[in-house]
Amino acid sequence: MPESDLPRALDGLRVLDFTRVLAGPFATALLADLGADVLKIEPPQGDDYRSIGPMRAGQSALFSVMNRNKKSLVLDLKQRAAVDVALELAQHADIVFENFRPGVADRLGIGAGALLARNPRLVYVSISGFGQTGPLAHRPAYDIVIQAMSGLMEATGSPDGPPTLVGEAVSDVVSGLFAAWAALAALHQVARTGRGQHVDVGMFDSTLSFLATSVARFVFTGKAPQRVGNRHPLSAPFGVYRAGDGYFALAVLNAKLFESLAAAIDCPSLLTDPHYATDELRSQHEAALRAEIERWAGRHSVNAVLGALDAAGVPSAPLWNVAQALESPQAQARQVLRPVDDERIPGLRVPTQPVRFEGSSPNRAARAPALGEHTADVLQELLGCSLERIAALRACGAIGTGPDPSGRSPT
Repeated sequence: MPESDLPRALDGLRVLDFTRVLAGPFATALLADLGADVLKIEPPQGDDYRSIGPMRAGQSALFSVMNRNKKSLVLDLKQRAAVDVALELAQHADIVFENFRPGVADRLGIGAGALLARNPRLVYVSISGFGQTGPLAHRPAYDIVIQAMSGLMEATGSPDGPPTLVGEAVSDVVSGLFAAWAALAALHQVARTGRGQHVDVGMFDSTLSFLATSVARFVFTGKAPQRVGNRHPLSAPFGVYRAGDGYFALAVLNAKLFESLAAAIDCPSLLTDPHYATDELRSQHEAALRAEIERWAGRHSVNAVLGALDAAGVPSAPLWNVAQALESPQAQARQVLRPVDDERIPGLRVPTQPVRFEGSSPNRAARAPALGEHTADVLQELLGCSLERIAALRACGAIGTGPDPSGRSPT
């Protein structure tokens, strides 16, 4: 069967998405890539990310990437008529995502209790800074707040420098990953039991779970990790080293690789030096070992160093920036970026979820929606709303923007 004729893993799954900015939209984008029908519910002013740069042709890069493959509906949830529409939509959904602060969804009338009462098989996923319970549950949180409070910043950077923010919104992204994973896990339980549930995803919890090696070290030693710069906190030689014209990364994690390294850099004495007899000892004497490696590497270019290490079977790498990585032959072969047909942004490419499924069609790659673009279509096709009801909802401000099915100009 041709690959294009195969189904996608999540074809037929319907997701109602009340999230905005990053963690929630990232989670639902991963599902949309695999065929899920994601209905993005936006307020009249739209998701905040629509106005966050960089901008191109009036479109936000962040919004375009995080909301690929979705449909946009505008509902003003401050109005009862819009809440009623949301409740009807939830009856046709398999999963609902929201990332309001705890309590807000309930006050709006779209909380887990209200939606599960109407659709007992629903998986309702809440993403918040600190989860739905605990003394910090009420606090707002952005990525930098969670990086600061999880220990990630404190463990990142040079030993003699300040705690350092990781150069990616890692807490948002990993929370989105956990949310997507949790939604599908809960959906599997629905298939077994027939009962849905409320899934509580905290960014703080998620980031702590993401710090797998740091947490493992703490539970065994009782000590918090310290900043070690561009080297592995436990193993050596494992980090970033200087060559004659730049830097390279090196990863040696066992005795066999250490033997191969010693041969590659023509320094057999490393193998008889008792300071380097085990990985733990090599880590304790990392500075001296680094000097030996950089003494050799400093006489060669990065390319020559990498060639010698690769020939010896020692894991090593150049230090690429994101542009070099995305445009590399490897990224192109793996289709990390996929072209999108978007008349507003000719030539646009977007990332999609990275896992390859041999029995599925390739990821979807459709543009992010205009604000409210699909409101009327979804209300007609999914809820069976008449033109008169849609006009009344539009007139009272419960819905907005997008084409008017009656042919009148949208408000």
